[in-house]
Amino acid sequence: MTDREKHSKGAGASRRARRGKALAPLLALALAACAWPGQAAEQPEAGPSAPASATPSATPSPAPTPSDPTPRASATTPAEASAPPEASPPPADASAPPAEAPATEAPPAEPTPTPTPTDPPAPSYPQRGSSGPEVLALQQRLQELGYGFVKADGDYGSGTQQAVWAFQKAAGLRRDGVVGPKTQQLLDEGFRSQARSSSGKVVEIDIDRQILLAVEDGHVVRIINASSGNGKTFEAKGRSYRAVTNRGTFKVTSQENGMHASTLELGDMWRPKYFNGAIAVHGSGSIPPYPASHGCVRVSNGAMNWLWDTWGMPIGTPVLVY
Repeated sequence: MTDREKHSKGAGASRRARRGKALAPLLALALAACAWPGQAAEQPEAGPSAPASATPSATPSPAPTPSDPTPRASATTPAEASAPPEASPPPADASAPPAEAPATEAPPAEPTPTPTPTDPPAPSYPQRGSSGPEVLALQQRLQELGYGFVKADGDYGSGTQQAVWAFQKAAGLRRDGVVGPKTQQLLDEGFRSQARSSSGKVVEIDIDRQILLAVEDGHVVRIINASSGNGKTFEAKGRSYRAVTNRGTFKVTSQENGMHASTLELGDMWRPKYFNGAIAVHGSGSIPPYPASHGCVRVSNGAMNWLWDTWGMPIGTPVLVY
């Protein structure tokens, strides 16, 4: 080996010795950090990085062995580190009125209104338009007692109404056609009108009760709803008349078998039987339960047919009006 080579080798060894002395403190610091990771993490950073980090090291730091504890990056847990800071409430406006505290109690409920007592529904009594077993029983009872001309079919129609009116009139009840408790009671008791005549066939007309009775030898065969003169004054053919049905004893003097026009132009009469001048018993389509005629005695067309065809009311038959 030449002197030059020896000199060069000696210089290289000297440089390596100096470099080793310079790296010794850095290596000691790195080993201390690996041995005490907890202490290193707990020490706050005082400032910028150490000078050793500014000068790159030729030799990389040794990797931690499996026996080394896992280094902790920070004393703060990840959840705490990632939680956003809470927003500070805005400063209160000194001029604004204090906010009212929210109501914590529910508003009082309105008192439940006391239910108004209601009357029980009125009982339903047989009347015009009714139907069913009660009506059928009513019709059969009216037939038994001889009131009107009823077809026992269970339907309360005009014929049943005429018979109920006749019964209520004869019994002195309210003439409303409704078979209420009083009407039903007298029906059950079998109330019948009494005749004033005692012999032969007689037509009796009761003005006060507005009924016509067909009587045979003092026995009432049929009681019929009727409507007589209303007592009012009316004009006909230039003259004034009073719509009355005079009381007294009369007899049938003439008759017309069919529809006949009034000689005073007051309307048509069905199969009239005259007993006092122009006053007659005749059929009509309107027989209310009160006086409504110009003086004649109205009965239903069916009743007039019965007087003509079934019972018989020939000329000369006595007519007693009271």
